[in-house]
Amino acid sequence: MSAPASASQVTVTLPDGKALTFARGVTGGEIAAAIGPGLAKAALVIEVDGKQWDLFRPIEQDAKIRIITRKDPEALELIRHDMAHVLAMAVQALYPGTQVTIGPAIEDGFYYDFAREEPFTPDDLPKIEEEMRRIIKAGLPTRREVWPRDAAVDHFKGIGETYKAELIQSIPANEDVSIYWHGDWHDLCRGPHFRTTAELGDAFKLTKIAGAYWRGDSRNAQLQRIYGTAWRDRKELDAYLERLAEAEKRDHRKLGRELELFTFSPDVGAGLPLWMPNGMVIRQELEFLALQEERKDGYRRVATPHIAKEALYYRSRHLPYYGEGMYAPLDIDGENYRLRPMNCPHHHLIYGAGRHSYRELPIRIAEYGQDYRYEASGGLSGLMRVRGFCMNDAHIYCRYDQARDEFIRVMKLHARYYDLLGISEYYMRLSLPDLDKLDKYVDQPQKWLDALAIIRQAMDESGLKYVEGKGEAAFYGPKIDFMIRSAIGTEYTISTNQLDFLATQTFDLSYIGEDGADHPVYVIHRAPLGTHERFTAFLIEHYAGAFPVWLAPVQARVIPISEKVEEYARTVLETLFAAPVVNGTAGLRVDIDTSSERMQKKIRDAQLQKIPYMLVVGEREAAEGKVAVRLRSGKDLGAMPLETFVARIKSEAESRRDVAE
Repeated sequence: MSAPASASQVTVTLPDGKALTFARGVTGGEIAAAIGPGLAKAALVIEVDGKQWDLFRPIEQDAKIRIITRKDPEALELIRHDMAHVLAMAVQALYPGTQVTIGPAIEDGFYYDFAREEPFTPDDLPKIEEEMRRIIKAGLPTRREVWPRDAAVDHFKGIGETYKAELIQSIPANEDVSIYWHGDWHDLCRGPHFRTTAELGDAFKLTKIAGAYWRGDSRNAQLQRIYGTAWRDRKELDAYLERLAEAEKRDHRKLGRELELFTFSPDVGAGLPLWMPNGMVIRQELEFLALQEERKDGYRRVATPHIAKEALYYRSRHLPYYGEGMYAPLDIDGENYRLRPMNCPHHHLIYGAGRHSYRELPIRIAEYGQDYRYEASGGLSGLMRVRGFCMNDAHIYCRYDQARDEFIRVMKLHARYYDLLGISEYYMRLSLPDLDKLDKYVDQPQKWLDALAIIRQAMDESGLKYVEGKGEAAFYGPKIDFMIRSAIGTEYTISTNQLDFLATQTFDLSYIGEDGADHPVYVIHRAPLGTHERFTAFLIEHYAGAFPVWLAPVQARVIPISEKVEEYARTVLETLFAAPVVNGTAGLRVDIDTSSERMQKKIRDAQLQKIPYMLVVGEREAAEGKVAVRLRSGKDLGAMPLETFVARIKSEAESRRDVAE
């Protein structure tokens, strides 16, 4: 045990509890060196009482410390943060007059936004990378300075960095205005940073250029954003670049265009997808699946309008809580109406339209409802974030003693969907309120505790893995978010399951108990397929566009070898089209290629369109009543009787299980 520190000393406590005494003003780098030369070399930054500091920053009082090295989880974010600075340095060195704005570390990488009249092009990226490598190799030393706020504003305005000046003016008064120097280049930053640029290593790559708005607001100036990725070593970088290439191949925006699933039009508006016939097939099949599964669990379908009086949303408390996510009101005959952002209030009105006995409960109503939510244009992304969407929504009205079992039933419904779709990488996140900040939530602590008890018990009994997230609950009750991981490792919040105790009060939702008195119902919100748009985007990427037979927009294509067999080819087409199949489109989806292209070109076209089956017919197949079956993978199944193939594809379409090959 170390001796008590004097006024000129500080005591630092290591993670293992060991205390060390140093002269006041000791730096993290000096502490690491005192512990050992290996740590001194490996150290990146130091954590002081839970906050990350530079290794060269003096420590003036006793503290708990932890040296962070390249092996620690925080290392990647630190590397990427520093790398963003190096990117900005390189750009300003190569393109004088460019203003720097903000450049954070993000998941898998970093970016920096620049204000420059001339646009960057992909051809600029290798040149910028080369300059970044020069800066890193130079091992430029880093230092930190704290400037007076007004002096900092004047300085950055004076060198033409107006965006930085604006950022400084928005820094809270109780925060330092810290300036970091890397050699003779400097930037506004909270830090921390490495001792020299050489510590970054060269495991990085610039990946793309995109547009961005200053502070994410489309009313502000448009900037140019350069993205990059950075890792601990080349091995990690190469593995990521492989994943990135796979992600680009699976990108739902690219595949959606190539497979003619959906489109967007500036005449309609950003974030409002137009579903093309191929894409509509996926919606029909998913909705039919939902209809069948909901029937098993006792749901009944309803339909409600896309707009409602604004007063309804004040009653439901979506206004003012959710006002920023709603579209502006429409004045109709002197009253304000709103496009609905969710279906809940409409469903509550349906339940409340009659009186219900305890014997009737639970009552489960569902709707594939169209909703509209405002998203800033900078946040829109293909089908993942849109402004108009269709939700696989339902509400369960039940007694308190039924709530746990109903919650478990809904979680099992999720599991059935995911098993069918081959989704194995998923877990649940229990979103909790922050009971110390009830201004964000309905201020009824006991109701929250009761609801949480129900959900936790249901979660534990389900046996499914989950994590908890404080402060993430809906304003009216706790919720379960289902998190799924795509084939390329991207994690999505795909659906939700919520317990609502507010609706009972705001809509006076009750049932008549055994005692003849009114009792409040519990409301469960659930949308196991989430929004159709996001779920479809996930499925496109999950399957890389090669949907299983039951979901494929075109399930089979007939390819006649020559004009001589076109008549038989059309007989094959008509036979398949007429086959009695129970599915979302009331029959098989088949087409025919009678173009003048060579057969191999026709087969290749079908493969590019990811059609599961190609049925090649020639004179022998016509004479024998057969089809030569090829899979989109290129595998040749050979000739089989037409009725055999019809039975095969019918089975796959109805069972939603492809035959293993």
